[in-house]
Amino acid sequence: MLATKQQQADNKMMAISTTDLSLWYGTFQALFDIKLDIKQGIITSMIGPSGCGKSTFLRTMNRINERLDYVRISGKVDVMGQNIFAPEVEILQVRKQVGMVFQRPNPLPISIRDNILFGHNIHSAGKTGKSEEGEIVESALQQVLLWDKVKDRLDHKATALSLEEQQKLCIARLLPVKPSVLLMDEPCSALDPKGTEAVEELLWDLRGKYTILIVTHNMAQARRASEECIFMLMGKVIEHRETGEMFLTPQHQETADYIEGRYG
Repeated sequence: MLATKQQQADNKMMAISTTDLSLWYGTFQALFDIKLDIKQGIITSMIGPSGCGKSTFLRTMNRINERLDYVRISGKVDVMGQNIFAPEVEILQVRKQVGMVFQRPNPLPISIRDNILFGHNIHSAGKTGKSEEGEIVESALQQVLLWDKVKDRLDHKATALSLEEQQKLCIARLLPVKPSVLLMDEPCSALDPKGTEAVEELLWDLRGKYTILIVTHNMAQARRASEECIFMLMGKVIEHRETGEMFLTPQHQETADYIEGRYG
């Protein structure tokens, strides 16, 4: 009985748990029996060479891949203890729980204010008053450290912002629906070093309030901006450890080869 209670406690600590997760694009298998437990409230990075399945894994977590009719998925994915593939679970529920930020900022070509309220208006059950909308917009922009920069131009088009500001806005756009998990697919790849530093600082500010899973090709970024690290190769998880330990003493030769730049 004690073991069962401990097991239950451990499960509660996991934001994402996958069991035997496999995925095919037509006849091509992209993921092979992925078993991962990703802890709540920390930043986990995912590294590996191009084409190894990192982005595919991310897109499976909020069921984006299902838009393609030639994709087939087997196995189980639990997000905050709920099987996201269960028949009773709607995709809209999953997207509310799991937000995603892409490589290149994709703000909507509408005002900054309307970008922030876009997801909230989709998921909100009733009409929101102007005062409450103002609070939602301010809170989201405060969390991503943008409020002071844009508070006097909320009606301006979001596409006029710098790339760094656009990426922060895309993160802010997710927050009003109160997701548990933030997925980030190379969120700094389009940014200059200063923008990258600003987004990494933001991730640390958001740590604890959200579980963050970030895909990156930048080894230095993985070391700086995550507490645990997952190394993938050819659709399989090779190693998942505390970030510092993985980079200092990798347990697998494939991990060491990748970190030391022998391939990828």
